[in-house]
Amino acid sequence: MKHYSFKPKGVCAMQIDFDIDEDKHIHNVRFLGGCPGNTTAVSRLVDGLSIDETIKRLSGIVCRGGTSCPDQLAKALKEIRC
Repeated sequence: MKHYSFKPKGVCAMQIDFDIDEDKHIHNVRFLGGCPGNTTAVSRLVDGLSIDETIKRLSGIVCRGGTSCPDQLAKALKEIRC
């Protein structure tokens, strides 16, 4: 399993940490900052999903400033998917 950290832009969360297993599934998502109820829910809901499925589900969700914590997680996953 490989660990990643991402600095989101335009949201309350200051950092998103997560792990990716050898089969390209996401685990252990943790948001530093942000709305605790929402970020905890997102973390639990995406645990075990593939990178592609997580991107598909979270991309384009807007909270403020044209983005959101889930959208920023999708952006982080797009960066490492390449």
